[in-house]
Amino acid sequence: MIFDSGHISTKEHTHLFYEPYKSPLGLLYPVFLDSLLVAVAFNKPHLKIQAIPSGFKDELDAYFEGELKEFTQEVKLITGTPFEHKVWLNLRQIPYGETRSYKWMAEQVGSPRGNRAVGQALSKNPVPIVLPCHRVIESTGKLGGYSGGDELKRRLLAMEFYNSESGE
Repeated sequence: MIFDSGHISTKEHTHLFYEPYKSPLGLLYPVFLDSLLVAVAFNKPHLKIQAIPSGFKDELDAYFEGELKEFTQEVKLITGTPFEHKVWLNLRQIPYGETRSYKWMAEQVGSPRGNRAVGQALSKNPVPIVLPCHRVIESTGKLGGYSGGDELKRRLLAMEFYNSESGE
């Protein structure tokens, strides 16, 4: 996902910063507003570079080592509609190493026929990995889309599966 900061005030925009993070999947660009995570971009954002909180880097390290199952880093949603926020925040209900369908997500957010709307909301998730949209797949078992690409989604799901009790 390319981080779009066009929906925030100029004052907030001047306080946004990122630091490249080298993950086993390639470079990630966590974006912060003060101490709050606002995005995890897959492409380099046009923002100032500044050290991100070391606690979040530690969480990312632990996640990629299979030791962290749930992020505690506080997230601030600065883009998106109320429906999208509801979808994104509901992603935390999907346990590490498991998947749910778009239909399940639609039912959870009170829109049982809203599979496509959920898919659209997930495609705009500004904080992938932390708000784990990669855990949502089609009811047929197909992966569905992912802002970081299908291969990245496949690798995240495999990593979580093999590091969970399901994969042991």
